[in-house]
Amino acid sequence: MAKFLNTTGVSYHLEELIKGTKDRLILISPYLQFTDRIKEHLSNLNIQKRDIRIVYRENKLQFEENNWLESQIGIRTSLCKNLHAKCYINENEAIITSMNLYEFSQQNNNEMGIYISKAQDTDLYNATLEEAQRLLTISEEIRVTIKKVTADTPAKTEKKAVETKPGFAKSTDKQLGFCIRTGSPIPFNIEKPMSYDAFKSWSKYGDPEYAEHYCHFSGEASHGETSVSRPILKKNWKKAKEIFDL
Repeated sequence: MAKFLNTTGVSYHLEELIKGTKDRLILISPYLQFTDRIKEHLSNLNIQKRDIRIVYRENKLQFEENNWLESQIGIRTSLCKNLHAKCYINENEAIITSMNLYEFSQQNNNEMGIYISKAQDTDLYNATLEEAQRLLTISEEIRVTIKKVTADTPAKTEKKAVETKPGFAKSTDKQLGFCIRTGSPIPFNIEKPMSYDAFKSWSKYGDPEYAEHYCHFSGEASHGETSVSRPILKKNWKKAKEIFDL
């Protein structure tokens, strides 16, 4: 059954939840300021190509947070207007809490929360996951690109990933690719050329040669000429190699 957590319990179980992610992690918090340990765990998950989604409200991250998020290309971030909920969930467990994913909150505030195990509270876990996915759906996905201005470094501004119509998309962002099944924008990764939902559908059979609909590099219709084993159209391969140093 669900377990009550105090401030220390929330901090402990949050770190364990992140560290124990094997598939997908969703972090929902209006404000973000990562502790060094949380950064280490998220970086490790990113290296292992886990599906990491962060939803937050305030588009006013500290320079350090922006620079760190920019370096974590596989981590997808979204802005949700009027977000007040704090929820952290992976494929096996969830935490609903008053605590932001914010270092000050974890070290100074009096917080409380509820820990939910999928195995012990399946219905409660599924309801929490459903709401987390709803917040992802209504959120605006962005790509963090702000960097601290120095004497040698020009300033950048935060940009949002623009939804591009499948079949007419152009890959102008060196970090941007497209799902070969749906055409939706995702991080460019030839080893992971599908969105999470598309991958779940594909994995039921796991055929790497199964014909898909879009080019991972350009987003244009592939008419069955792409697949998990061949995510980029042949005509685009040379340009993709030059841009992404494949």
